[in-house]
Amino acid sequence: MTAQAPRGLLVAAPRSGSGKTTVTLGLQRALARRGLAVRGIKNGPDYIDPAFHAAATGAPSVNLDSFAMTDATMAAVAARALAGAEIVIAEGSMGLFDGVRGETGRTGASADLAALLGWPVLLVLDVSGHAQSAAATALGCARLDPRIAIAGVVLNQVASARHRRLVEDGLSRIGMPVLGALARDTGLALPERHLGLVQAHETADLAARLDALADAIEAAVDLDAVLAAATPTRGLAVAADAAAIPPPGQRIALARDAAFSFVYPHHLAAWRTAGAEIVPFSPLADEPPPTDCDVCWLPGGYPELHAGRLATAERFRAGVRAFAETKPVHGECGGYMTLGRALTGADGIAHAMLGLLPVETSFARRRFNLGYRIATLIHDAPLGAAGSRLVGHEFHYASVVAREEAREAAFADMVDAEGTDLGAAGHRVGTVSGTFFHAIARR
Repeated sequence: MTAQAPRGLLVAAPRSGSGKTTVTLGLQRALARRGLAVRGIKNGPDYIDPAFHAAATGAPSVNLDSFAMTDATMAAVAARALAGAEIVIAEGSMGLFDGVRGETGRTGASADLAALLGWPVLLVLDVSGHAQSAAATALGCARLDPRIAIAGVVLNQVASARHRRLVEDGLSRIGMPVLGALARDTGLALPERHLGLVQAHETADLAARLDALADAIEAAVDLDAVLAAATPTRGLAVAADAAAIPPPGQRIALARDAAFSFVYPHHLAAWRTAGAEIVPFSPLADEPPPTDCDVCWLPGGYPELHAGRLATAERFRAGVRAFAETKPVHGECGGYMTLGRALTGADGIAHAMLGLLPVETSFARRRFNLGYRIATLIHDAPLGAAGSRLVGHEFHYASVVAREEAREAAFADMVDAEGTDLGAAGHRVGTVSGTFFHAIARR
């Protein structure tokens, strides 16, 4: 497959907030408008950006993660996602080298992904507040990790023609190509909320916004130079993936709407490849899970923004409770909160949830929770048999205001990326289970 592998590069930056997503989406859309078969890839455990990639390119995007996934898993997921692609514009996460402490290649950093798949890095430099000194940042990125190559930079937040000349003066001293420069323009920013960007399907006039980004990139970036800098993707392998999470049932009732949308594309693809059928239903439309399904899955999302509607969605509520009498129901993060007894919004108003798990959560008492997690299942559950080890992450602002602490009702024992014991987490009661933990792969 190597001879037919698409060319690719990774858009990264020295730090978060530099403009990676703006440049990534603009490039993806601009190249797709040229008639190229473009694909997106997102480094790390981010649900939101891949949906924007899909909107920009017209093709699905997936997450790859060097901490949560083995090299074989990443190769298999990438091979499936990139079939038929001509060019891959991947997007990094945080800073280029930011990840967990660990062995080289297993940190979750964007640099790991570039090294594994052989992609050069297109470095986005936010040059607000400095000029020639930007070259020192670029030089550090170029030299810190010998596994990767910086193909060039795109300058962002350029204040004036003079400012650009000064920045380019510094970069010329280190022989760093400048492939484009974006002026200060807050109008290019996409709307955000507390977990990052507002979701793609909720963003007003998304097509027009993406076209505006593409227009800006076409005017400011040398697209031919970007295409020339891309190199063939290496290491792709279509093979069985032992680390994939198997489908939790033959027919999976999947909650899917504005309140429940955080499902990793690689899970759905792997489940379908294994022969499972995904049957979506909408809790916000007061739809119950179809009774002819084997398992009900409530993924993460933003139930806190819709708690009032969920509390009065009687067909949904009765349907899940009836389903749980004989079949498994699992909730991740937002789904876990919905399976609990009550959910309090940021306004301090508590709403009754399904009451199937002994937990109450609140956004009125915000608490930031972020990090990789390794879970060992205490009981059999839709994610695997008791004793199974899964790697994933947490990312939420909810606080637990009441919960049953009995170990026999817990879902899994958790440790963080460095092995620190976090104790038992989540709940499993009868056929119902849930946790804040988003599973990525088996370990």
